[in-house]
Amino acid sequence: MQISGKLMDPIGRLMGLRYKSHPWHGIDLGEGAPEKVNAYIEMVPTDTVKYEVHKSSGYLMIDRPQKYSNVIPALYGFLPQTYCGKRVGEYCMNKTGRDNIQGDGDPLDICILTEKVISHGDILVHAIPIGGFRMIDGSDADDKIIAVMKDDATYGQITDINMLPSLIVDRLKHYFLTYKDLPGAEAHTEIPDIYGREEALEIIQSAMRDYMDWLDNIQLALSRV
Repeated sequence: MQISGKLMDPIGRLMGLRYKSHPWHGIDLGEGAPEKVNAYIEMVPTDTVKYEVHKSSGYLMIDRPQKYSNVIPALYGFLPQTYCGKRVGEYCMNKTGRDNIQGDGDPLDICILTEKVISHGDILVHAIPIGGFRMIDGSDADDKIIAVMKDDATYGQITDINMLPSLIVDRLKHYFLTYKDLPGAEAHTEIPDIYGREEALEIIQSAMRDYMDWLDNIQLALSRV
């Protein structure tokens, strides 16, 4: 399925030649999406603080220092022009049988495996989704898509998460279950399921549609001002 980005019209493309595009809204997910995607990377394994895009400006900012010594074991960021809204929340409810789950209101997260040492974030990576973690944070669906870097020498031939060594999956799972921990605070994150490539593609498509709905709602609200 190809969904044309509403912000990527000819005027938007010309503006991108002069000004830096917003990593969430100004970058296309890619013509091959959801099978092949452009991902924006916020964090790399050497980072000791959590970086996150400032949603208003598009600049990379320090969200918080890591309170413990765990570090992300892969590249971590999000998929441009996606949004975890109604469809992503409903998908999670259908798969888990739970009620009152909603999308977390952020772009869809992605974690990318590669043999290469990447020294910093704020970059784009061509990635191939192979699966994901169905993560729930309180009452929010907070899926983590797992992917491999396109043409990577070590991971490039992997097409589904079940082909990964269990140790790699366990490391990723441990990170996502603990990276929000604060001393003395109760944890609210869980990963009830790990899913394969086909389901990851369905969730990306749901997040793409949620993004289009979200834009429609914004445009409708602006037309009433």
